[in-house]
Amino acid sequence: MKKILISTGGSGGHVIPSLIIFDHLKNNFETILVTDKRGTNFIDKNLYPFELIDVPKIDNSIFLFPKFFILFVFSLIKSFFFLKKNKINILISTGGYMSLPLCIISKLFKIKIILFEPNIVLGRSNKVILKYAKKIICYHDKIINFPKNFYNKITVINNLMRKETYNFEKKKNKEKLDTIKILVLGGSQGAFFFDKMVKDVIIKIYRFSKISLYQQIFNLKNHKELENEYKKLNIEYEFFNYDKILHKKLNTFDIAITRSGASALAELTFFNIPFIAIPFPYAKDNHQFYNAEFYNKKNSCWLVSQNNHCTDKIINIFKEIIENKKDYDIKKENLSKISYQNTWNNINKKLIDLINEN
Repeated sequence: MKKILISTGGSGGHVIPSLIIFDHLKNNFETILVTDKRGTNFIDKNLYPFELIDVPKIDNSIFLFPKFFILFVFSLIKSFFFLKKNKINILISTGGYMSLPLCIISKLFKIKIILFEPNIVLGRSNKVILKYAKKIICYHDKIINFPKNFYNKITVINNLMRKETYNFEKKKNKEKLDTIKILVLGGSQGAFFFDKMVKDVIIKIYRFSKISLYQQIFNLKNHKELENEYKKLNIEYEFFNYDKILHKKLNTFDIAITRSGASALAELTFFNIPFIAIPFPYAKDNHQFYNAEFYNKKNSCWLVSQNNHCTDKIINIFKEIIENKKDYDIKKENLSKISYQNTWNNINKKLIDLINEN
């Protein structure tokens, strides 16, 4: 039986897909999961046993470089002994700098490397390793900044979803949105701006429509301020930081205001939930913008740039939805066209066939 190592870490955007890949492969191969300290926040160790190999975060400061270098060498040494001990056949890297040590040592041991790239822009770490990788799993066949001479390495799959997600009914269309159920997915980057912008939007929307709010909060300093503002107006709300069972609730929402991480947009698309995408403008290679632009070109979302005028634009979108649902319904229908072929069995077969390739 082939021995598969899945390396991940950092944000939920890296970790959640790795857990889904683990579930796809665990019944057919001996599968091991490795993460860094940040990644442990997104893993239930009772369901997914893992090994810890922490990797220092890359810092551009020349003064911190000696510390980074020492810690990175240590992670290389730990990766060396881990791979030597476990006799891995295939490494699947879900991207990010945290996977670099294992990828480097895998190349040294001639272990087959498979990369995962959910974004429409090739990540920097994946770009470094791509030359040595056998294949790269993508959601798109046209990736920005992807070297043309490596196109043959791309394996396209549908967006990865947790297996139990397929058991939930997708959001049914309503003739009228009497109470608009809003999901807010802010992400951890640019939290202060996002929280303030959403607060201003919600307060103004509430003046002309009844709403129910489920809002992700990362910046705890903003928590009390938001809470006080919403309580004054008797707005129905609930805050969360990270919700492990959010996928079980998605089909209860009518619309989302969201950053544009690939995993978040994939889940909203699967449940046909129209979303207002506000990409984090300082993301590496502006990948969040391109993720959102893909859906915007298919007229399945609203794309709003983060600036001083974005609040007014979002409010106008809600006004249009309330006055005339036609555009909302079109976007919902277009999302269903994107997601209808996404099944667990289709993805499962593609991944297993990929692993079994010589």
